[in-house]
Amino acid sequence: MAEIRQTLRASKMLNKAYEYCKKHRHEFVMPEHLLLALAEDLTFCEALIIFDSTQQLDDRVKEYLENIESIPEDMEYEPETSAQMSKVIESAVQQVALSSAEAVDIPHLTKGILELKDSWAAYLLNESIQGQEASFMSHLINFYRYDDELTEEAGEERKPDAAWKHLVTCMNDAYKKQNPLIGRKEELERTIQVLCRMDKNNPLHVGEPGVGKTALVWGLARMIEEGNVPERLKGCKIYQLDLGTLLAGTQYRGDFENRIKQIMDGVAADQANPVEPVANIVYIDEIHTLVGAGATSDSALDASNMLKPYLESGNIRFIGSTTYEEYNRHFSRSKGMIRRFQQIDIPEPTIDEAKHILRQLQSRYEKFHNVKYDDNAIDFAVEASAKHVNDRFLPDKAIDLIDEAGAQLEVKGERSKGKGRKSQVSVTKADIAEVLAKTCKVDALAMAEDNDYQQLESLAPRMLSQIYGQDEAIRQVVESVQMSRAGLLDDNKPLASLLFVGPTGVGKTEVARVLAKELGIELIRFDMSEYTEKHAVAKLIGSPAGYVGYEDGGLLTDAIRKSPNAVLLLDEIEKAHEDIYNILLQAMDYARLTDNKGRKADFRNVVLIMTSNAGAQFASSHIGFSSNVSRGEAMMKQVKKTFKPEFLNRLTGAVVFHDMDKEMATLILKKKLRELDEKLEAKQVKMTLTPEAFDHLLKEGFTAEYGAREMDRVIAQQLKPLLMREILFGRLKNGGDVTINIKDGSLAIK
Repeated sequence: MAEIRQTLRASKMLNKAYEYCKKHRHEFVMPEHLLLALAEDLTFCEALIIFDSTQQLDDRVKEYLENIESIPEDMEYEPETSAQMSKVIESAVQQVALSSAEAVDIPHLTKGILELKDSWAAYLLNESIQGQEASFMSHLINFYRYDDELTEEAGEERKPDAAWKHLVTCMNDAYKKQNPLIGRKEELERTIQVLCRMDKNNPLHVGEPGVGKTALVWGLARMIEEGNVPERLKGCKIYQLDLGTLLAGTQYRGDFENRIKQIMDGVAADQANPVEPVANIVYIDEIHTLVGAGATSDSALDASNMLKPYLESGNIRFIGSTTYEEYNRHFSRSKGMIRRFQQIDIPEPTIDEAKHILRQLQSRYEKFHNVKYDDNAIDFAVEASAKHVNDRFLPDKAIDLIDEAGAQLEVKGERSKGKGRKSQVSVTKADIAEVLAKTCKVDALAMAEDNDYQQLESLAPRMLSQIYGQDEAIRQVVESVQMSRAGLLDDNKPLASLLFVGPTGVGKTEVARVLAKELGIELIRFDMSEYTEKHAVAKLIGSPAGYVGYEDGGLLTDAIRKSPNAVLLLDEIEKAHEDIYNILLQAMDYARLTDNKGRKADFRNVVLIMTSNAGAQFASSHIGFSSNVSRGEAMMKQVKKTFKPEFLNRLTGAVVFHDMDKEMATLILKKKLRELDEKLEAKQVKMTLTPEAFDHLLKEGFTAEYGAREMDRVIAQQLKPLLMREILFGRLKNGGDVTINIKDGSLAIK
């Protein structure tokens, strides 16, 4: 086994134990001598003081050592190591050998003392730590590790610090590393005003996540250090309390409470000027976590109850922050805590305020990423995040965009030019759009540059080349997308709410599918025939509390939250239970849908398309040799009877799909044959249809009653079987050319 080394401080403790033995003229160096040396070590005392007085341990050990027989003064001798002391050192060496430690340190020696049997040193130390060996050792290891870090950073012997300071962060010392506070003048003034009150001088910041609650306190710390505060606040310190650090290593009842008491007493006593004491401030982020923290049962004392005396005393001021949701769920249950705090709402900044904040922070991010942000890129980051990122809040979501765009360009630049590049790269609007497209599933078309409208302009021709005879439907859909891009639509409504009415097989569903494909966004399709029952409709926004499936959330709301830029297709909506129309009213009018847990789904960037065959059975009576009324128009009359007026009134448009005529059928057949040619091309087969064969397929496949789906059936039943047999078993095994003609009134291979 390799030789086990000792740390400098462990060697120092062992030498000190030897000196105490010589001083008391004892024959053997015992664990009690080592314990006396440890009781005078600063870091050891910081860990021990959490449990008991260090002076008390020192006195008990000295009292014990005084009663041990000493060697006369006139005799010369050299102390030997006692059997128990040898066991302590052996135990320490074994701990190092079985762990990743490099050398014997004080925690190893302490553990060795605690493992002794029939030893006064073990008994006295156990009495001081109240039998909480695991908790004490956890503290001891943490404090010595902290001692190492400080020694490495400072390169010199550190000054003695109170143990409680290890559990908090002094914001006055660390504010320079944080982003400066921009704006928030009213909220900051109100916070200072509350802090200067005589009673109940504890502000509580309540606001959505990401609006700048913590930044407000960092800004206050900066103002205190710069002296821009009233006389009452000058010289006070703000200590940030982290509940995670407080709870770490608390294994036994009383550990957690002991730490809180230690911190509060320490903060109250920590005065720079004892003549004119100033009440320090404790900042508790996510203060709702204190309600119930450390409690082992309903009746047990929790952290919030422990703080109440300090909230009343006035020796310490508190600032808390929490979100509205957590405030209502947890904090509002503790009426005593609410009474002692003054609530200050921190609203989300407006778009103009957010732009101002980002421009002030711009230089910090430029310096960090070594890039340059365009002015219009900053504006675009705020506007685009406000429009497309719906589940987060300004300015946090806009800052994230510029930060990630800067990181992306920094990485790309290093790859292309090598590390250590010096030239700055400009972050443009297009770069922000690219990041947004990745993070929020926003299509490139929606995020296109102002001067790049070619894709948008060609959207209608591209859709018309794939769908035939339904020009009016395509015009309405394309216009709604283009008007949205031009900024002419109402911001609080979906891009479009369209009802497609027409007979089966004329392309209602196909329009939605092609639109999603051409825009490069997701198609979310719900088959409304699955929601014919009243209770099934509830699944779209989630089951009510107490019902099975409550935890699953709503199918529709979850889908829109996941893909906020989408084409939402509600197929055959007339087959759903009539409760569906009541649910959709909110989405169509305010572009919001609230699920069973109160979370909102944003429909502002959704094209809502509903298809309907309502009244198909009534439309047939209008068709005749002398009638000019199409099936679609006849169905539209029935739609007005089927759907509620308030539902129809909220639609952007109701589009009637035309019946299929021969010209439309010819174009559809050509499209279907092109799709078949693509599949045959993969098998190296080239197919040619004679005019007679084409006319035969058109004649068999064209029926006004069944639309384009009949054509699919004719191709599948008459044409594909011929090709299948030849490809698998005949002359087209290895590819080739094939001509289809008519033989005896049916298709055949020539």
